[in-house]
Amino acid sequence: MGCHNQNIHKLFKFESFEEKVSNAASAAKEHVDIYKAKVDEKAAKATARTKEEEAIIHERRKAKEAEAKMHLHDEKAQHAAEKLGTKQSHHLYGHHGAVGGDGHQHHIPGVGTAAPTTGATYPPGGHLPGYNNKSV
Repeated sequence: MGCHNQNIHKLFKFESFEEKVSNAASAAKEHVDIYKAKVDEKAAKATARTKEEEAIIHERRKAKEAEAKMHLHDEKAQHAAEKLGTKQSHHLYGHHGAVGGDGHQHHIPGVGTAAPTTGATYPPGGHLPGYNNKSV
């Protein structure tokens, strides 16, 4: 059972500190936007003349709240994507570019080079190594 829990922790890494701070800031902004929507609703309802106007004002507030929540989720997704992008770039290139075991930067074939214009494909012939076209 302990081994299973370790595997789960490896699969589902917790948020980084930067991501947590960014998410907290986004959540605070969401709360401010919702508060503003409620204040705007109260001010508008004070001048409303009919129940229909009040209903429209209430729906506007609900729409503003939904928009604030949507922005929160969009920003959280962006923070997660930024974290993932940072992790992937550090994994592939280290902190300062492609670094070999000797500490010097090395060129990674195919990275930063123009794509061939001849239309060549890999592997030549269009089949992966180990492909066997013999019928049984």
